[in-house]
Amino acid sequence: MPKPAERYSRKPALLLSGIFFLVYLALSARRHAIHLTTGYDLGIFTQIAKSYSEFTAPYAPLKGTGYNALGDHFHPILAVLGPLYKVFPSSYTLLVCQAALVAVSIVPITLWALETRGPKFAYWIGISYGASWGIAELVQFDFHEVAFAVPLLAFSVCAAGRERWRAAVLWAVPLVLVKEDLGLTVAAIGAYVAWKGPRRTGTALALFGAVATLLAMFVVLPSVNPLGEFAYWPPAEPEEKSLLVKVAATFWPPVKWLTVLMLLAPTGFLAVRSPLLIVMLPTLGWRFTSDFPNYWGMDFHYSAVLMPVAFAAAVHAVASGRMITRRLLHAGVIGAVTTCVTFFSAPFHELVLPRTWVASEHVRVTEEILGKIPDGATVAASNRLAAQLAYRTTVSEVCLFPRSFAPKEPPRWMVYDNADPSDLECATGKSLESSAPHVPGYRIVERRNGITLLERTGGPAGRP
Repeated sequence: MPKPAERYSRKPALLLSGIFFLVYLALSARRHAIHLTTGYDLGIFTQIAKSYSEFTAPYAPLKGTGYNALGDHFHPILAVLGPLYKVFPSSYTLLVCQAALVAVSIVPITLWALETRGPKFAYWIGISYGASWGIAELVQFDFHEVAFAVPLLAFSVCAAGRERWRAAVLWAVPLVLVKEDLGLTVAAIGAYVAWKGPRRTGTALALFGAVATLLAMFVVLPSVNPLGEFAYWPPAEPEEKSLLVKVAATFWPPVKWLTVLMLLAPTGFLAVRSPLLIVMLPTLGWRFTSDFPNYWGMDFHYSAVLMPVAFAAAVHAVASGRMITRRLLHAGVIGAVTTCVTFFSAPFHELVLPRTWVASEHVRVTEEILGKIPDGATVAASNRLAAQLAYRTTVSEVCLFPRSFAPKEPPRWMVYDNADPSDLECATGKSLESSAPHVPGYRIVERRNGITLLERTGGPAGRP
C-alpha cells in the first residue's frame, strides 16, 4: 500500500487523467451520435474488433469483400479489443477504449513533472499535454490503432528520460504490434538508451525495432495484402529525381515547418533542450518524405504519437538542468497561449457548440431510415452512414459498388446520403440521387432528406 504522501502526490496526475477521459469521450461519443464519424475509419475498426470477437481474422468489408485488415496495416494489438467488443458490441466501445488509453498517457508525464518541479509545473504540463492539438485530432477523427501507441510511448520515453532503462525497453517493445512504422520509433528509443544508458541493451532494442518494421513491411503485409505488396509505397515517379532534389523536398512546403513549430510551441519550446526529441525523427521522417500532403500538416491522427515525446522532452529539459524561474515562466506563458489558441480553434471547441449536443432533423430522419435495415443484413452505404451500421450489419462502401462485389453476392440493401461531404465524388451515390437510380435489380424503399434507401429485388435475378 502506498504511503499517504505518495497517494497524495498522484492526485494531480489521476485528476487530470480522469477529467480528460471525460472530455475525450464526450467529444468522440457525441460526434458519433450526431453522425460525424465515418466508415473510414471508425467503421473499419469496428469491423476489425467484431472479427476478433468472433475469433476470426480481422476482416474489414469496407476495404473490400473478404479484405483482411492485416494486409493494410500491421496492428495485431487490436486483438485485445475482441473480448471487450464481445461483451459490448458497439462502435462506442472503441471510442471508450481510445479515450481511456489516451487519458492514461497523461499519468507518467504529469507524475514526472510533479517530481521535477512541483504541483504548478505538473498541472501546466498535464493540462497542456491533455489539451494538445495532436491528441485532440486523434480523439476527434474516429478511432485509430495509434491510440495504443500513445500511452506506451508516454511510459517508455518518460522512463528513458529518468534513466529507468529496463522500464523504457519493456514499454517500447509492444509498439511494434501497433503499426508497422513504429518499429522505427522503437529503434530510436533504443538509440537513445544506447547513447545515454546500457549500450548493449539499447543496441539490441534498436535492432529489434528496425527488424520488426522490415519484417512487417516486406514480409507480413505483402503476404496478406490482396495485391501482394505493401499498400503504402509511394507511386513510381515518371522521372528519377536527384538526391539533392529529394532532400530539398523533405523540407518543403512550409507547412512542414509549421507542423514542427506547433509540436514544440505547446511546451514553450522547452522540448528543444532535450535529446529525447530524437524519438520524433522516424515519424517526422516518413511523413515529410512522403508525397501525400495529408501527412505534412496538423490534421488527422498522425501527430498523436509525437505529443508524448514532446512533453516528456520538456520535462526532461527541466529535470536535467538548473532552469531559472523566469525562463520557466516565459516558457509557461508561450505554452499556455499556444494551448489556448489550439484548444478554442479545433477540435475541442466542438464541445461548446449547440449542434454537438442536439440531434438535428437530418440525424433523426437518418436513424429512422437506417432502422428499416435489419440486423445482420448486407449493406452498401455512404461513408458516414457506414459508421452507424458497422456494428450490426455487414457494411461495405457504396462508392465501390458494384466492382467490389463481383463475382460475390451484391448487398441486400443500399443507402446513400447526398449530404455526406466525404462522398461528393461518388459515382454510384450520384446515380442514387437521381429520380431513376441506374442500379438494376434494386427498388427504392424510401427517399427523404437527401437519403436514399434501396433494397435488392429477388435472388440471382437481382444481381446488377
